[in-house]
Amino acid sequence: MYSPKRIAILGSTGSIGTQTLDVTSHYPELFEVTVLIAGSKVDTLIQQAIARRPRMAIIADESKYLKLKDALEPLGIMTAAGPQAIADAMALDFVDTVVTATVGYSGLAPTLRAIAAGKDIALANKETLVVAGDIVTRALKESESRVIPVDSEHSAIYQCLAGEDRSRVKQLIITASGGPFRNMPADRLESVTVADALHHPNWSMGAKITIDSATMVNKAFEIIEARWLFDMEPSRIRAVVHPQSIIHSMVEFVDGAIKAQLGTPDMRLPIRYALGDATRLHSGDPALSLEAMSQLTFERPDAERFPAIKLGHYALERGGNTACVINAANEIAVAAFLNNRIKFTDIYRLITRTLDTVPFIAEPAYDDYVATNAEARRITEEFIKA
Repeated sequence: MYSPKRIAILGSTGSIGTQTLDVTSHYPELFEVTVLIAGSKVDTLIQQAIARRPRMAIIADESKYLKLKDALEPLGIMTAAGPQAIADAMALDFVDTVVTATVGYSGLAPTLRAIAAGKDIALANKETLVVAGDIVTRALKESESRVIPVDSEHSAIYQCLAGEDRSRVKQLIITASGGPFRNMPADRLESVTVADALHHPNWSMGAKITIDSATMVNKAFEIIEARWLFDMEPSRIRAVVHPQSIIHSMVEFVDGAIKAQLGTPDMRLPIRYALGDATRLHSGDPALSLEAMSQLTFERPDAERFPAIKLGHYALERGGNTACVINAANEIAVAAFLNNRIKFTDIYRLITRTLDTVPFIAEPAYDDYVATNAEARRITEEFIKA
């Protein structure tokens, strides 16, 4: 008898996590959610656990553990708290696949633990490969783990490469919506508000990734992620602005053919594809109507308006701990912007100032990444206070 795939959701209360719960609820014969892990939203985690009855629920914020325990242990749900508990959960024998749905650096350590334990990974946390792509890819070579991307752009490339000879790929083309400020003059970006930046024209996402889309730092990260996911030279990865967000990415081949993956801007599609091991699961969601589309347009990214997009290629060319510094500085800067402590355009300035300050390490080990992350965060915060 077929047993459902047992799934741990790392970041269950966030945008991708909640959509993963929605997807799995439609296929109870295929998926069993056995572990739910959240950062600090303990009330939401409790509600999710009561509804889905996982074997275990974990909260990263240890100060909220007693509330979690009191609510769930009477129901027979195991509980735990803290980073070590999260790492240990990656190796549980009742987990087959880990959905890394957290945002930021916090996804790195659990993902490495899951790889060491031989778990499959549905990867939605791009920062894992941005920060330490070299270490992650080396770990994958020594493990039975498989990584299937959940990011819409990388899922699109993954789908376009299915059945293809990778040596015949000329370039990967990552699409970008352009965010809410695509047509705004560069000199007006100084005065945009948090509400302006959170008003994405196409996608419904969490606050941090929405700001990354507005600055186009997310495209810099996606270029880095694509380099590691698909073992592709940086010079063969580029971004193009596609305001309609219908084509999620493309692959150009040496014969001049281009394959594209099209779909509605709905993250449940790549989530289904990843959880289904690249099998297309039937869905009752509305399909894309080609007849209803009046146009599909493409533009070169404006480097003056969005200088952050250059950071991806810069990080890959320089190597070492460069991308780790960029990610750490960006996380601190975005949080400061969301709290109205800095201007929108200060995000890029803070990243570049921090890059100029943190010592460069050409061949970092894991401990070097941990130290770099801490140092970059400290320095960025000092710049903000100053």
